[in-house]
Amino acid sequence: MRIDAIGYIRTDVAGLQQPWNESEIRSLAKRLGYNLRKTVTFSAQTDKPVYRLKVILERLGTVEAVFTPSVAHFDGEIPAELVQVADVITVHPEQTFARWSAGELPDLSSAGKEAHTRR
Repeated sequence: MRIDAIGYIRTDVAGLQQPWNESEIRSLAKRLGYNLRKTVTFSAQTDKPVYRLKVILERLGTVEAVFTPSVAHFDGEIPAELVQVADVITVHPEQTFARWSAGELPDLSSAGKEAHTRR
């Protein structure tokens, strides 16, 4: 049984690489055994993008993860409030930011001690 996921891309960050980013998200999701239901794209002008992603996750109901090309699509920092409701998986570098019971993100300053890199 595959686990449901969505992709997330900021169009202003992706630029001309957007089709390639979408392909990489699909490929990684498939390799990790996820059912990628859709890819959501927002621009820099999108109001409250994390809130909107959370609403999409809530409406889809069974989504367990959000795939994104890199943390740059979240302005360089994975939002803790998103990790409270779904795992966030980056393509570059390939990392999983898993939900924690306290909803806190791991300390990345110690070379990703708690966020593990899949290889």
